[in-house]
Amino acid sequence: MTLPTIDPRTVPVTQVDSHLPAIEHQSLQADALRSRFATPPAWQPEFLAEKKFMDREPMPAAVLLPIVQRPEPTVLLTLRTPHLSTHSGQIAFPGGKVDETDTNVVAAALREAQEEIGLDAHFVEVLGQLPIYITGSAFHIAPVVALVSPGFALSPNPYEVADVFEVPLAYLMNPAHHRHHRTDWQGVQREWLSIPYQDHQTERFIWGATAGMLRNFYQFLRA
Repeated sequence: MTLPTIDPRTVPVTQVDSHLPAIEHQSLQADALRSRFATPPAWQPEFLAEKKFMDREPMPAAVLLPIVQRPEPTVLLTLRTPHLSTHSGQIAFPGGKVDETDTNVVAAALREAQEEIGLDAHFVEVLGQLPIYITGSAFHIAPVVALVSPGFALSPNPYEVADVFEVPLAYLMNPAHHRHHRTDWQGVQREWLSIPYQDHQTERFIWGATAGMLRNFYQFLRA
């Protein structure tokens, strides 16, 4: 089993989506998001499955897409530690594999967020789910979108999480920051999205599955 050794930062950008409209400020507020999930529109996700690079049985997983209810809403993201067996060193949503003891993917996402970053479910209001996203490593990820009330205290698991940070939701929902990449690896053409964000002195390079799920969220809000 060979894992890709691609440095996504070095792969040329083929397109930037500055021609697409950003989601309006009012549509990113809590009440608007609740309304959107209560009566979802007809829409089509843009990113659903990556080309496989691991030959194994599908692995059900769930992540929390946590929108912190600040005056300007943010998305809570993690940086995975570099020694993990898959997707090491990448930016991700809190989440992981669905256990047999989990009643559903929502329970799995809430449990994983608690275990991974110490986010207490008391602060979380689940809004709904986005379509399953299949990674090249055979994870079948259910993105659970939720509002998070401020006042929480985090305690990241140092084995899994190198850092936890927030990115403005408006920035992520503006396609002018969405960049498309394409490259060949072992005879297979691979494509992905990136959403780089300059966090003071640190560049947060959001790409792959996390960027793809954020793009699907954008399409859901835009529809």
